[in-house]
This record gives sequence, C-alpha cells and structure tokens, in this order.
Amino acid sequence: MRIATLIMTASLAAAPAGAQELKLAIGAAATSLDPHFHNSAQNTAVFSHFFDRLVNRTPEAGVAPGLALSWTPVAETVWEFKLRPGVTWHDGMPFTADDVAFTIGRVPHVPNSPGGYASYISMVTRAEVVDPLTVRLHTKAPAPNQPIDLALVGIISRKHGEGASTADYNSGKAMVGTGPYRFARYAPGDRVEMTRNDAWWGPKQHWEKVDFRFIPNAAARTAALLSGSVDMIDSPPATDLPRFKADERLALSSRQGMRVIFIRPDFSHPGEAPFVTDNAGNKLARNPLMDARVRHALSLATNRAALAERVMENAAVPTGQWLPAGAFGYNPDVKVPAHDPEAAKKLLGEAGYPQGFKLTLHTPNDRFPNDAAAAQAVAQMWTRIGVQTQVEAMPFSALAPRLARQDFSMVLFGWGSTSGEAGSVLVNLVSTYDPKSGRGASNNSRYSNPALDALTDKALSTLDDTAREGLLRQAVAVAMEDVTFIPLYNQINTWAFRKTIQYPARSDERTFAFEVTPAR
Repeated sequence: MRIATLIMTASLAAAPAGAQELKLAIGAAATSLDPHFHNSAQNTAVFSHFFDRLVNRTPEAGVAPGLALSWTPVAETVWEFKLRPGVTWHDGMPFTADDVAFTIGRVPHVPNSPGGYASYISMVTRAEVVDPLTVRLHTKAPAPNQPIDLALVGIISRKHGEGASTADYNSGKAMVGTGPYRFARYAPGDRVEMTRNDAWWGPKQHWEKVDFRFIPNAAARTAALLSGSVDMIDSPPATDLPRFKADERLALSSRQGMRVIFIRPDFSHPGEAPFVTDNAGNKLARNPLMDARVRHALSLATNRAALAERVMENAAVPTGQWLPAGAFGYNPDVKVPAHDPEAAKKLLGEAGYPQGFKLTLHTPNDRFPNDAAAAQAVAQMWTRIGVQTQVEAMPFSALAPRLARQDFSMVLFGWGSTSGEAGSVLVNLVSTYDPKSGRGASNNSRYSNPALDALTDKALSTLDDTAREGLLRQAVAVAMEDVTFIPLYNQINTWAFRKTIQYPARSDERTFAFEVTPAR
C-alpha cells in the first residue's frame, strides 16, 4: 500500500565525537510502563525501548522484521512466525516462542485497562509453539492484517511476566525485555530513564543513556529545546516553527501523520446524558446525540478549514474521515463536510431541537497539539447554531480514566492508525464493545452498529487486497454517514531537534531514541 507523505528536513551539522547521552521530550506523559495496559501513542513509544515487537513499523508506515524474521500464512487461518535466533532477555535468558505464546495470553486480561491492546489479537484463537523459534497463531477467520496488528504488541517474558501486575512494571520489577534499552528509573508524569542494552540483537545504539521526559506544556518544551536542556522535542507549536527554521542550531523533520483529531459523541446514555441539558439547564429525557440528524448538524456547523488554518496554523489537513488521502482504505468519495450553519440549524429543527440545547465538550489540554484551543473554536461554532457549548479542559491523565467510564457526552480526542489502513479504527474505535473478544477495546463511546460490525469482519477476513480495500472503503462510508464521530483534521507530525542529531519523521508520531542518530 502507498502512503502519501510530506517530508521536510533541514540540513544537519556534524555530531560531536563521543556523544553518549540523549535527552528527549514529548508532549504527553506515558500512563504506565506496562506494555499491555493502555493503548496510547506515548505508552507505545516508551515501552518499545524495553520490549520488542514481532513486527516493526517503518517511519513511512511500512513493515519490517522485529523479533520475527518472517511470517507466512501456512493455512487460511494460520500464520507461522519464524523467530530471530540468539535473542536474549535483559537478564540473559533466551527469548523463545513460549514467551510469544505467554504474551498473547496476557494481552486481553490486564486489569483496569482504560483501553488496551486486545483488539490486535482479537482474531487469534490460540498460539501454538511449534519449536523454540517457531510459533503459529491460529485465527477464527482469515486475518490478513494479523502481522501488521502485532507491530503494536510488546513481547514480554513468561519468567518475569507471569503473575506480574501493572504496578510491577511501573516499579521496574517486571521491566525485563529484549529491547535496545534497559530500565533505570520511572518518575510518573515526569520522565523515564534508560541505559543502553549492549546485548541487543539490533544495531549498536549511539546513546549510553537516554532521558525520556514528559513536558505537556508546549511553551515549556520549546524553552527546553532552546536552552539546550533537551536535544529533541515532538509536536512543537506551529507558531514556533518559523523561529526554529531560522535558528542555525536547530533542524525540523515532518511527515503527514496517520492521526485524526475528532469529536466523539456518547452512545451509552440513551436517556439522560451527562453534561447535556435544555437551555434552562434541565436534564433532557432523551440524549439528543443519539439522533443522527443532530450529529450531522454538529458536523455541518464545524468549519474544518478554519481549524486547520487558524488553530493548527496549517500543521493539519481537514478531513471527513480518519485516514489521509492515499492510505489503504481511504475513501475518495467521502468528502470533507461543507461548513453550512443554515443546514445545521434546519437539521436541529427536524430533530426536535429548533432552539438547540446545552452541552459540555471535554478535551485534554496536554495530549494533542492545540487540543484545548481546537475544542474552544468548535464550541464557538456550535454555539452559533444554537447548541450552547462550554469547554472543560483537563490533563490527559485525568481525562483518560473518566473517558473509559463513559463520564462525558462529548469529547475531543485523537486516534493514530499506526497500521496505515482503515481497519485499525474500525476494530478498535467503531466495532461494538466486547471485552471477551477484544473488539472495540477503545470504543469508549459504546457506539454499536451490527451491520457495520459484519462489514468490518468481512473486510478484515478478505485475503485479496483489492477486494479488502473495497470493503474497507464501504465501511468508512457507512461509519461516516452514521457520524460515528466527527472527524476534524489529520495532523502533520513534526519534530524539532539540535543539528547535532537527526531523526526520521514518522507517520505514526512515535518518538524513538533508538532511531535518533548523530548527524552526518
């Protein structure tokens, strides 16, 4: 599959000899070091330094060998993975197929997960250990995306993972992986410190120590880079990009991202809904967001071009679906909805709300670039059509557990389709929530559409690429016609760093110390 990319990289100066320590800062804090606890970009980025995956993703969303050297469908419902020989855990014990089987068994059963990784193995019925370096994954139907899905699943050891809790990973007790770095220290909300694993199977790392910091405040990240206290930051404010480009000490690296920023209505409260009232502040007997006409009205009231241009300062691309153009499953027939406030008002009247109603839009204020500012802009747009909208912004760490409990009726959020195709959102965000199967693991809105579930199942069990993409495009059209969520824009991912180093911009927005190299 072809992924449209935008790459802008400034010239890089030569690195100083003997550079050994790297200091990075990202804009959102990891919520845990447990590689199976919470499926978020920052959690995946952090755990990947310690725990390898069977399959790796390249910066441009391709696939590459990880702990598995190869993967082959040996039957319609069986994938065989040949594992890399000579790999050891940080304690020196050999990595084997039994560790893979143990990992597959643990992923769906992590207590208190606010949205884990179970969707990525939801098709797997059992893991068969053929020999120490061969494992077969049996699936309940043909699963052409299974290798790609495993690029998000960190492999843990049976020895250290058996009986280990999320707290054991956060304390460092269970932090024994096969990855390029060893655990040194975790200060929740602040940083993770790591040291080089000289026994790693991959290329020798340039950095003896890595200080991986969490700095949610964008201005503080910029200040840290300019002062030299960090070497690289992700998600630099769009307003600072001209300044960075003019600074001879700094370079930028950018790529069209796979993340969609969207607003998600709640479907779990058909009656009285939290933070939704009539104009007098009284609870409504029925949740107006359950009416597709209301959801369409809010979508039509949203000026996506203005959000991308003014709020995001052209560091985003307006969208009417979840993938950027060119991605596998992108539907060219699903256009960016027109900004039409008059049509929005008409739909509200048809739905029985000619005078509108009140709601609160909840948003993180430290997770995505300009997230709270985007929410404020949308609130103003909705208020103009009669839906009086207030914004409540909070740190991502406070929002995530409440989102998982369905505490909100409207939330601004984001999802990065790291698989590079449409199935990631369909399985994780749109499919009916089913904790037993792992489907809909991140479907915190509790949207359910059995017909769309069936179409998704058909698409993701179709082996022919052309036929599968056609089915995925159909599913995209159905989901967007039903306004499962209101897509706003796709982010353009950017990193700013000192010219002594270089970093290949990634479509999945992950920040990996093991991909940072001294400048040539």
